[in-house]
Amino acid sequence: MSKPVVAIVGRPNVGKSTLFNVLAGEMISIVKDTPGVTRDRIYADVTWLDHSFTLIDTGGIEPESSDIILSQMREQAQIAIDTADVIIFITDVRQGLVDADAKVADMLRRSRKPVILAVNKVDSLQKYMMDVYEFYNLGIGEPIAVSAANRTGIGDLLDEVVKEFPEDSETEEDEDIPRIAVVGKPNVGKSSLINRLLGEERVIVSDIAGTTRDAVDTRVKWQGKEYIFIDTAGLRRKGKVKEEIERYSVIRTVTAVERAHVVVILIDAVEGVTEQDAKIAGIAHEKGKGVIIAVNKWDAVEKDDKTIYKYTNRIREVLAYMPYAELVFISAKTGQRIPRLFETIDAVIENQTLRIQTGVLNEILSEAVAMQQPPSDRGRRLKIFYMTQVGVRPPTFVIFVNDKELMHFSYTRYLENKIREAFGFRGTSLKFIIRQRGEKS
Repeated sequence: MSKPVVAIVGRPNVGKSTLFNVLAGEMISIVKDTPGVTRDRIYADVTWLDHSFTLIDTGGIEPESSDIILSQMREQAQIAIDTADVIIFITDVRQGLVDADAKVADMLRRSRKPVILAVNKVDSLQKYMMDVYEFYNLGIGEPIAVSAANRTGIGDLLDEVVKEFPEDSETEEDEDIPRIAVVGKPNVGKSSLINRLLGEERVIVSDIAGTTRDAVDTRVKWQGKEYIFIDTAGLRRKGKVKEEIERYSVIRTVTAVERAHVVVILIDAVEGVTEQDAKIAGIAHEKGKGVIIAVNKWDAVEKDDKTIYKYTNRIREVLAYMPYAELVFISAKTGQRIPRLFETIDAVIENQTLRIQTGVLNEILSEAVAMQQPPSDRGRRLKIFYMTQVGVRPPTFVIFVNDKELMHFSYTRYLENKIREAFGFRGTSLKFIIRQRGEKS
């Protein structure tokens, strides 16, 4: 089951980013080798007690005039309403209750989504508690006094957040149906692809607040098999500036990818692969999903005998961190190679759930170690005892060694390549956990 999504909404300078960083902890700087996703980190995986969730910071560019602030906040609130299971609405005790807070609270209240009201910058309960009570006037429940800077009240806030998480609403039958997220930049043909798969023109996305998230799940039957397609096409509102649109499309992508088994990244053949495509692909890579890169509008490209090789090389170059991704050239408009897309989806799902027996895995490991000695440091050499597979989606392996510090990432990459040579695993990332012998799991 996918993780719940929690969104932070609030005016500029009330402490949204501070709260986000506190809750996200060190997750902010964890991704170093994935292009495009480190620069503007707006989501993180967070765990509180036994609950894991995806946290999203909706804050964007800080506008200058109060009118723009209100429209910006409304935009953020709408994003949160559309994508989140729970919304944290953050206000500032020192600035007090302002008109913009009341208007956004009204929107959030009407959405019928669970809203947790956090009153930030309460450094002293004795000094500010009477001011906190003023926020009861918003009519969205009990205000929780927090200080993101001092890290106080955070536990109480998270306790209220996790209480609102939805119970697993998907039936076991639904859980067995593969979920495919179709992601990509605006206007790349996501809706056209879904409509082609359905064989009918129809509006997939409802604009009624709170229904969008369900409305974009579309069941498709292909040769007797059922699939659920998650479409992010309509999940985009007109932004004032390019960065805003980009940021919001990233938020939409995160929530769609979170819920999917396989991610189809649509790239515009006419435009070619771009930095934003790399950012979107980076999210799927980081979340360990099955990945298919579908180059759409292939019918609109003038071709010779070298065109497909040029495109392939360029995509592999820009998305060098995910060489395992499967590549298909399609046209949503004409239906070109749509059957090939389904065949690829089935193959990737199979690879994502592939399990390798420990004995077979260790034969490959012994061979790899014999061919290339493990690294050493200051006279101490890495010893690899054995490897075992502990999970699927993505296939996850634990390698037991004498000293974790000696396991260089380049050697892990070498072992990964050997496993891929033996078992394929095309279309899925692999996850490796390095453990010292005797270390507790």
